[in-house]
Amino acid sequence: MNYTTNEIMTVAAARRLPDGAVCFVGIGLPSTAANLARLTHAPDALLIYESGPVGAKPDVLPLSIGDGELADTADMVIPTPEIFRYWLQGGRVDVGFLGTAQIDRFANLNTTVIGPYDHPKVRLPGAGGAPEIASNAKEVLIIVKQSARTFVKTLDFVTSAGHLDGGDARERLKIPGKGPVAVITDLCILEPDPVSKELTVVSLHAGVSPEQVRAATGWPVQFAANLVETAAPTERELSTLRALQQRTALAHGTATASE
Repeated sequence: MNYTTNEIMTVAAARRLPDGAVCFVGIGLPSTAANLARLTHAPDALLIYESGPVGAKPDVLPLSIGDGELADTADMVIPTPEIFRYWLQGGRVDVGFLGTAQIDRFANLNTTVIGPYDHPKVRLPGAGGAPEIASNAKEVLIIVKQSARTFVKTLDFVTSAGHLDGGDARERLKIPGKGPVAVITDLCILEPDPVSKELTVVSLHAGVSPEQVRAATGWPVQFAANLVETAAPTERELSTLRALQQRTALAHGTATASE
C-alpha cells in the first residue's frame, strides 16, 4: 500500500505505545498516534487527558482536551488536580505522548514563544501540562514533523525538560522520569544516546536519505552505526488510521461522506 510521510510518522509513533500502558496524551499528533495504537495492537492502553478523562476511547479525534468525546467515552472523569497529583506525580503514568514547536539536540521542548520572550515573533499555545508530563512520566515519546525551524540548535524558550544539557543532568536534578526515549518524525526516528543523551537517528523511513535529515536539522545530527529502515505500515494500520481520520473529518464538518 502507498502511504504518506504523515502516515508513516503516525504509525511508527503508535507502535511505540505498549499494550496495557498508562499514557498521558497530548492533543494533535500525539492523540492520533495514541488512539491508533489503542485501535490496533494496544487495546488495553489506558489513555488519560489533561482535562480529567481516564480510559478515554474516542471514536473521533478530539479537537481539544475539553472535547466532550473524551468525557463521553472515558471510564471515569476526575478533577484535573487529581490527574496531576495522583496519576502523574504519583508515578502511575508509563508514557507521556507529546508534540512540540521546537526541539533541541537533547530533546528539550519549546511550546511557549518563537523569538524573544518579551517581544516574540509568534506566541505559541504554551506549556499546559507538558512540563509536568515531561518530568514525571516514566518515559516520554515525542512526535513532530521535522524541519530546521523545528529542530533547532538553541531553543527560544525551554518549556519542558528533555535531557537538559545531556549526560546525567536529569538524575543530578532528581527529575523522576526517564525523559524522552524516542522522537518520531516524518523523516526518521531518533533516540537519545545512552551516555551523552544527544538525539541520534536510529531509523530512516523508506526513501529518506541521511542528507534530507541533515538538511532538516539545526545541528550536526548523529546517525547510529546500526541504522535501519523503518518498517512500512501494514494494511491494517493504514486502514485503521485512515478510517479514524475520515470519521473525525466527518464529525468536525471538514469532509463529506463521499470523500
